[in-house]
Amino acid sequence: MTTQTTYATINSPLGELLLTGDGTGLRSLSLPGQRKAPAVGAGWRRDDEAFGEAARQLSAYFAGRLTRFGLSLAPAGTEFQQRVWRALDDIPYGGTTTYGELAARLGVERDEIRAVGAAVGANPLLLVRPCHRVIGADGSMRGYAGGVEAKVRLLTHEGALQPMLELS
Repeated sequence: MTTQTTYATINSPLGELLLTGDGTGLRSLSLPGQRKAPAVGAGWRRDDEAFGEAARQLSAYFAGRLTRFGLSLAPAGTEFQQRVWRALDDIPYGGTTTYGELAARLGVERDEIRAVGAAVGANPLLLVRPCHRVIGADGSMRGYAGGVEAKVRLLTHEGALQPMLELS
């Protein structure tokens, strides 16, 4: 039996977010301009009510009232990817970690750090599974599927980065 994909869009400070699901949980959350983001497909059904709790939690997050999401998640991925994505949940709000530190926490060998990076990059649940909190060992804002600018904005919002002063 094939389940129908449902979706909703939510306005946010980062632009219009696309949420998808299949009745078992949130499958993906995409930002505008995101690399490899799903696009609404033929046969998909818009269902704003199905994503009401996600919309409430995202609104609270952007208002600074929520630091950890509590949603039913159903992302599609390999067993390894799922393991990496679950580890992202342990990176605290307002904090960051590096790809190497994440790999070490997972017990992944040094030569498999790239696989961890690839799994982080394939995370279909941006914001909810906080892959934006993973940075380069040198503190650089390494690739983020939603764009480095969005990553910096999210880390600034969470207090992990100091706001940059605008010079006039």
